[in-house]
Amino acid sequence: MVSLLAKLFIKDREDTSSPKVRQAYGILCGSVGIALNILLFAGKFLAGLLSGSIAVTADAFNNLSDAGSSLITLVGFKMAGQKPDPHHPFGHGRIEYLSGLMVSVAILIMAFELVRSSAEKILHPQPVDFSPLTLAILSASIAVKIYMAYYNRNISRKIDSAAMKATATDSLSDTLATTVVLIAMLIGHFTHLQVDGYCGVLVGLFIFYAGYGAAKDTISPLLGQPPHPDFVRKVEETVMSYDHVLGIHDMIVHDYGPGRVMLSLHAEVPADGNLLILHDMIDNIEHRLHSELRCEAVIHMDPVVTDDARTNHIRQKVSELLTGNYPEVRFHDFRIVEGPTHTNIIFDVVIPYGYRCKEEEITAFLQNGIHDMDNSYYAVIQVDKAYT
Repeated sequence: MVSLLAKLFIKDREDTSSPKVRQAYGILCGSVGIALNILLFAGKFLAGLLSGSIAVTADAFNNLSDAGSSLITLVGFKMAGQKPDPHHPFGHGRIEYLSGLMVSVAILIMAFELVRSSAEKILHPQPVDFSPLTLAILSASIAVKIYMAYYNRNISRKIDSAAMKATATDSLSDTLATTVVLIAMLIGHFTHLQVDGYCGVLVGLFIFYAGYGAAKDTISPLLGQPPHPDFVRKVEETVMSYDHVLGIHDMIVHDYGPGRVMLSLHAEVPADGNLLILHDMIDNIEHRLHSELRCEAVIHMDPVVTDDARTNHIRQKVSELLTGNYPEVRFHDFRIVEGPTHTNIIFDVVIPYGYRCKEEEITAFLQNGIHDMDNSYYAVIQVDKAYT
């Protein structure tokens, strides 16, 4: 159904990197989610009244909260698609993450309320009535929720949306929750064991776990997380495809919401190259990154000496020092500044987060190793962190 509606109402639906297309998918899925969750609430609420099951009734109100969550998602995508303005020059894309966080909070609140009401049911158990109508309603609910989890998951992958992924996870947890409720009713009907309250607690824990995972997925991009490896790889392949680019480093990606990415990096170029030609090349790379990867790129040129035998020899020795002892550590911006009494060997090292050795140990090792090459050599080392 969602695929058919997408074909009918979403123009250029395959261009999922476009903010407008992403917004259209979010609004469509939110609208469908509202309609289906309201229908499920009505059906489950009726089943809960007929059976007297607190778990079924609680599950019905969970679907009502899901309708509210779908509304939040719809409004979130609508607001995220607004154009930049003087107060928000990078757009409003992060509202999508905020809407996902609000959905997660709603899930957690519902989980708490369900566990509380189920605990009361355990302390004061009541018989649960079973009927074919209740069985049919809950079975239909499971089927609908499986479908909702399926299409939300597919759309989340299609447009790379944490908010849609949270909605898909919520739908899957509802499927499991309703299945547990149905099993409890069958157990009560055929064995007369009152497990309704215990199953309600189990359902609440399912929902709480789903809410926690959804919150984690939406908080990470708000706090600032590393870019996707595929995006980094595409940037590296694009920049390095130009003949005069010798290497890149210090790449930083700022995420202002899906489809709103700002990128900065340093590109190493020959120090003896023509400045005007190199500048024109950098401009072309920035325009290409914008058109192909939809990111605003700022590239800084780092001149690198390539035709000096002594510089190349010392660089090779430093590379061997690092490779033999700290293979995960990289270095860049290598240059030599000679003086009348000593020579400074200047470069930056990039140490991964959580690396097995401290930066003081690594810099001391390099300083001693370089000084051992020649007692007039002194290493001046700047420690960087990898942002990608």
